[in-house]
Amino acid sequence: MPHLQFEMNFAATPEEKSGFAAAVIRHFAGIMDTGTDHIAVTVRSFGPQDLAFGRAAASGGRTAFVNADIRLGRTRDQKRRLALAFIDEIARTWGVAREAVYVIYTEHDGEHFQLSDRILPSWSAGEDPLADRPRPGEPGKRPAAARRAKAGRGRGSRGRGRAR
Repeated sequence: MPHLQFEMNFAATPEEKSGFAAAVIRHFAGIMDTGTDHIAVTVRSFGPQDLAFGRAAASGGRTAFVNADIRLGRTRDQKRRLALAFIDEIARTWGVAREAVYVIYTEHDGEHFQLSDRILPSWSAGEDPLADRPRPGEPGKRPAAARRAKAGRGRGSRGRGRAR
């Protein structure tokens, strides 16, 4: 469950934020080879003085920071393509110079991403961690990872306590 956080030192309209978030979700799903239901996006606007980046001069002082919390396993090429897609989308949406955008990845084991009904597995190509999720009102089987976690046998527990 990636959490993609975008921080900018200028105001953005709610419509711009919504359209941008939808585009980011499409980029992430396509490049990272996964579904979309588990992608979380935060878009925050700050004042011009609240974010500083030396390379922002090319944008008249506008800058954007991207903090992407993702599961381990993506390739260097995937991460680079995604960073460039984010940079291009920010430039296209808000006119920020590409040089004034800074992308930072933090990678986590799957168990660090927790939902109400499951702990996400580590990433694997072509997977959609919520593909087996029942639709509202439909009964459904819980994934093996969630069953293991409830039983205290989640991946990576290695005796450090049991998931409850």
